[in-house]
Amino acid sequence: MARILVADDQSHVRAAILTMLRSKGHEAVGVGEATSAHREFDAAPFDIAVVDVYLPGTDGVRLIKELRAKTPDLPVIAISGVTLGHSKQTALDIFPIAPGLGDIECLQKPFRVKTLLDSIERLLRGDDADLANDLETARPD
Repeated sequence: MARILVADDQSHVRAAILTMLRSKGHEAVGVGEATSAHREFDAAPFDIAVVDVYLPGTDGVRLIKELRAKTPDLPVIAISGVTLGHSKQTALDIFPIAPGLGDIECLQKPFRVKTLLDSIERLLRGDDADLANDLETARPD
């Protein structure tokens, strides 16, 4: 199974993701901010990272760029629960247009467990044919 880094400052969200990943046999390591993410990442390699866009200190976008500088082909899933004003845009809308970050999988919180697991499995297989940022299917009913 995969070794997965989960960076989310909301302890209850992080705990839920970690529990779910571990129940599927993955080795999951959770952190609440970027400094800890770097420490864990430098200690041992990860197969994939799940990163909240809003983290204290260094934001998630910068953290993703820094992790990708260390491991350019690192599969990443960016997550966020933030919407921008009254629009339908979210904090995740930056990824398709950001240089070097167009291949990031994006999930809007709250998301279904199955959606996260499917994204992880697809990224670990290297199947980028379905990496469209389809936030509508990532949202719960």
